[in-house]
Amino acid sequence: MPEPRERPWDYDAVEPGQDGAPTVVALTAGHIAAYARLAQNPDPRFQRSGANVEYGGALVAMPTMVLAYAPLLRGEIAERHGFVALEESETARRQTPFAKCEIRWSRPVRAGDTLTGTRRVLEKYERRGSRFVTFRVEAGNQRGEHVARYDYTCIFSYARGQRDVPSDRGMAQPLLPDAGAAATASTQGRCLTFDAVSIGDRLAPLVVSESQEIIDRKNELRLAGKPSLSNIHTDEEFARQNIFGGTVNSGPATMSYVDQMLERSFPLRAFYDGGRLLMRAITPFRAGDTVTFEGEVTDKRLEDGHKVVDCRVRGVNQRGELVCLADATTMLPA
Repeated sequence: MPEPRERPWDYDAVEPGQDGAPTVVALTAGHIAAYARLAQNPDPRFQRSGANVEYGGALVAMPTMVLAYAPLLRGEIAERHGFVALEESETARRQTPFAKCEIRWSRPVRAGDTLTGTRRVLEKYERRGSRFVTFRVEAGNQRGEHVARYDYTCIFSYARGQRDVPSDRGMAQPLLPDAGAAATASTQGRCLTFDAVSIGDRLAPLVVSESQEIIDRKNELRLAGKPSLSNIHTDEEFARQNIFGGTVNSGPATMSYVDQMLERSFPLRAFYDGGRLLMRAITPFRAGDTVTFEGEVTDKRLEDGHKVVDCRVRGVNQRGELVCLADATTMLPA
């Protein structure tokens, strides 16, 4: 008998509530350091115990590391419900790229924690001819405490067709931070306080360049789930057939740069004590590009006994194109 045809997990097959199997990650100091290094973050707080005075010397993960220790794994959601993800399909293969992501934190994550991640389809919708699917991922620790959740939106079909590849490709050749140098580097910027900050204040900027080598190594950092062997981040031939016309950085990687930029102005508690970060992808961040992340304070207020500061961050590449637009809500001490 002929084998049954595959069932691609396309937009029509996706249904809210479809879920994936839980994942469990025992987080180590090495994991935290590796994630920060691939985020090109030389801050010693993520490289060695004792450097983070904010948490009594404990080694605490970068906030956006939730995207690594509780990954989305949409291919495994598809498989659990009898489908094959579009990225893995033999008959309808295409990418479902990042559109936006919103993370909300409840408490810090430390080396030695065991994190359980759960994932499900939250909603699907159409807008201006494109089709989107949003997934919700939640993470809790070994004490049963909720630590973070994020809503991750992918483009399942794109109304505008393939994007043009820039003729003037970036020529940057960044190197990963040296592990030894990172362990002794001093943090830059200053931590703002609620009383001192004013609407319109500029935040300490960050300039980041990307390379294909770093993109590939980020793809290899996998703490749970099956490896992604072929995608628009690492497979040039496949990427050329998809909407960006070539390999690009991942949305989570760009979010890690926004995270690092905000860390120059705010303490980690500003995120972990109920903070929020929403980032929308606008223009692909390609190998060779250099992106400048700049931000400003857009609001400050007292809310339910919390001192809240809102910020907007823009990432602009060397061609003057807007790469991402992010909004952060931070919780500040007096």
